[in-house]
Amino acid sequence: MTERAAPDQPRSAGAGPQALTEALASFASGVTLVMIADGRDDIGTTVSAFCPVSLDPPLVLVSLMAGSYPAEAVARPGGPAGFAVTLLAAAQRVLAGRFAAGGRPGARLLLDDVPHIRGSHSGALLVTGGLAALDCQTESVAPAGDHLLVIGRVLDVPYAAESADPLIRFRGRYPAVG
Repeated sequence: MTERAAPDQPRSAGAGPQALTEALASFASGVTLVMIADGRDDIGTTVSAFCPVSLDPPLVLVSLMAGSYPAEAVARPGGPAGFAVTLLAAAQRVLAGRFAAGGRPGARLLLDDVPHIRGSHSGALLVTGGLAALDCQTESVAPAGDHLLVIGRVLDVPYAAESADPLIRFRGRYPAVG
């Protein structure tokens, strides 16, 4: 028996980086800010590769681009012991763009006009007004291709909003939900 693609399905583009990038862009995901307090520096980046791992113990995973400043800080021996995650609300779209831009200044400067707090355990910045905030201790770090997987134990949930629309990334954009 020969398999045939449905008439409305495009032909296979293979599994190269471009085809995979296009395919994965079709997967909608929530958007977060991951922040790290590194001595006198505050580091932040937009991350859409975030997922809960376990409730007992409470673990989450973030995927950082290998070789990026945040990944280097987390992986460095004697580096920061934790990080903070803000799950962004739709109204915080501008923040996602600020922290995704190349050559950006430090996180404190990017949050100069934005209400924020520091995680009581990680010391990292947490933006207020998001869907939720998590203060985490780094449990493990594992290289995975061109990324670094970081598993964090959630030590505190400084806030969880009762209602707000999430910021979603889909096909390289932040579409409205609903």
